[in-house]
Amino acid sequence: MTPALTTAAKELQNNYPVYHNTILIDGIKIFYREAGDPAKPTLLLLHGFPSSSHNFRTLIPLLKNDFHILAPDYPSFGFSDMPPMTAFDYTFDNYSRYIEKFLQLKGVDKCSMYLFDYGAPVGMRIIQRNPAILEHLIVQNGNIYAEGLSDILKNYRKNIDANTEASRAEVYKAFELEYTMFEYLHGVGDPSKVSPESYQLDQLLMDRPGNKAIQYQLKYDYRFNIAAYPQWQETLRKLAPRVLIVWGENDPVFLKPGALAFKKDIPAAEIHFYPTGHFALEEYVTEIADRIRTFLR
Repeated sequence: MTPALTTAAKELQNNYPVYHNTILIDGIKIFYREAGDPAKPTLLLLHGFPSSSHNFRTLIPLLKNDFHILAPDYPSFGFSDMPPMTAFDYTFDNYSRYIEKFLQLKGVDKCSMYLFDYGAPVGMRIIQRNPAILEHLIVQNGNIYAEGLSDILKNYRKNIDANTEASRAEVYKAFELEYTMFEYLHGVGDPSKVSPESYQLDQLLMDRPGNKAIQYQLKYDYRFNIAAYPQWQETLRKLAPRVLIVWGENDPVFLKPGALAFKKDIPAAEIHFYPTGHFALEEYVTEIADRIRTFLR
């Protein structure tokens, strides 16, 4: 007679693997991580700068038994292809359209979204074009309000507009290891909790020939995100989704007031701050995963 499964054995039996795959979209290979049962509600994880889906490596295992999870890398980020600028339009609008095509190819017509950093302008463009796709919204240090704009972001535009050799050099500092480490380590409670392979991997991929010019183009294009903030805010007011904000309150790039500003359009938004920096998952992944599970249930 087969003995009854222990609780731990049952959990192991339901412990879905994390798959690392690629999919071809308009001739460009898009890398993505996928986990969980496709019959369960889908959670789309959209990464930021200078990271990739690798940023979610610790979050996915904590959520994969409850949800179907998809985490793609944008072109030029992570392990997706990096087509030359002559062959690909490196704008946030184009990124959003590639993610839309990705969801269509994966058969997803409804999902919750986790928007982090660059993921906010990518995801909000998708929601604005197709509000029906959104089930629930989770935002982690991703800005759609002027209140959240730091001097770091304002100086990018100032230096790009100046368009001198010195001003361009200032922007290019954001693509070097010193700045990558700053984004990961500034404001954290315990730097020893931040695995060094996170920022080292980001930098290795950043250092691919031609990538820094692409990243400069994206910094230029960010101005069109700011111009679209009022439209995205109006979209949220009309759609009135359930919103969860999980935010590293010491983030030097996207400021705490940017999180609080969601209350202007979604008064019922649930907001939780964590005493850490931009990459809040590095220190508080367990706590954030618990919040997400409770929220999405």
